Amino acid sequence: MIRLFKHYVPYAVLLLGAIDFALLVLGAEAGWSVRLWQLGGDVGLEAARLPSLVAFAAALQVAMVAAGVYSMDALQSLRFAIARLLVAVMLGIILLSLLFFVFPPVSFWRSSLLYAMWFALFGMVLLRIALKDLLGGERLKRRVLVLGDGPRAARIETLAASRGTGFCVVGFVGMNDGARAVAASVNRAELASLPAHLLALGASEVVLAMEERRNALPLNDLLKIKTTGVEVRDFSSFLERETGRVDLDSLNPSWLIFSDGFSAGRRLSGIGKRLFDVAVSSLILLLLGPVILAVALLVKLESKGPAFFRQRRVGLYGQLFDVIKLRSMRVDAEVGGKAVWAQKDDPRVTRVGRIIRKLRIDELPQAWSVLKGEMSFVGPRPERPQFVADLEVRLPYYAERHVVKPGITGWAQINYPYGASIEDAREKLEFDLYYAKNYSTFLDVLILLQTARVVLWPEGAR
Repeated sequence: MIRLFKHYVPYAVLLLGAIDFALLVLGAEAGWSVRLWQLGGDVGLEAARLPSLVAFAAALQVAMVAAGVYSMDALQSLRFAIARLLVAVMLGIILLSLLFFVFPPVSFWRSSLLYAMWFALFGMVLLRIALKDLLGGERLKRRVLVLGDGPRAARIETLAASRGTGFCVVGFVGMNDGARAVAASVNRAELASLPAHLLALGASEVVLAMEERRNALPLNDLLKIKTTGVEVRDFSSFLERETGRVDLDSLNPSWLIFSDGFSAGRRLSGIGKRLFDVAVSSLILLLLGPVILAVALLVKLESKGPAFFRQRRVGLYGQLFDVIKLRSMRVDAEVGGKAVWAQKDDPRVTRVGRIIRKLRIDELPQAWSVLKGEMSFVGPRPERPQFVADLEVRLPYYAERHVVKPGITGWAQINYPYGASIEDAREKLEFDLYYAKNYSTFLDVLILLQTARVVLWPEGAR
């Protein structure tokens, strides 16, 4: 993987995205040229068309990210990739229409646009056919040597065997630090030289997965390995990179303190984030206000009680605020005001509520909380005080998720289904900690785009 703006992007995705962008530009130029040829005009490259070509490619690639074209499933399944590409083209048409309306100078002729879409789609499908074995194979994966053969090493072995991983394990070296859990390991005492063993296996990275590192680190070996240009990474940082989450089982305070993250340099991006929140929340309340009112009327007609409801939540640095949502459950959903986890196929959800939950329409009134500055569009979901008090006792580092402003959507929401238990909360906390640690404008944009995928293909909405 390569790290872009503190977030890890697989090499396969970066390679495919770069080639896709070039194909989109070429497809746009081909569509324009074909239409000029049909009209009897001069066919040739013109610098004046470059802004339109780039706008076309950028809009389509944004739609592709939103549709999940670069997901691991799309990289490994041609059928899945083509289906997502078709959806991305439809989204791209909508996005281009908006772009051409706002910036007329970069607009296309409609006939040229049709040709460009087909040329680009054909080229990207052919690309995926040609690179099918490369994208889903071992060639682009990092070759990892694991120091350790205990439970931590076994976790890496299991992760490497799962679908869509960006690395392969070329060997395990037992360091006599505990019980052996990996059958294929080689003991360090059997090797004349660990660096020579590493080079023989062609490994490009070493991961320290020892159960007990105190007085057990092979410092001389690691120094030789590091000076040869091979990357040495600790277990927690390795899992963070490969899974997009902070592993609670191996987490300790010193790693959080000394690892990269939680930087003060986010102040400038925080200002930009706030300006974005104000602009978009104002636009949502203005343009989608009639939709919110129409749905509120449907909620009111279906069941007795208010169309909107307020609920106390925990925000930035533990401060309390009231969130406003469209009511999707019966008025008596919580007897006596006792907080209850939502469940799959929850019987308390009304018919209208089930629809607006799947489409996330019930979340729209939260734009008011965003406008007031109590929430952001992107961040950990705010929980109720009763749940927070319980989770802070049961889950270590739960309070650290409140170092960033809560959001309507977030890294946990696009990577994990709706949480309805302590175990779900633990899983989502690992994603929330990753976001809090690696927050950047780039990650925010990625989350916003990926939210479209979750809305198009609801995953765990309750």
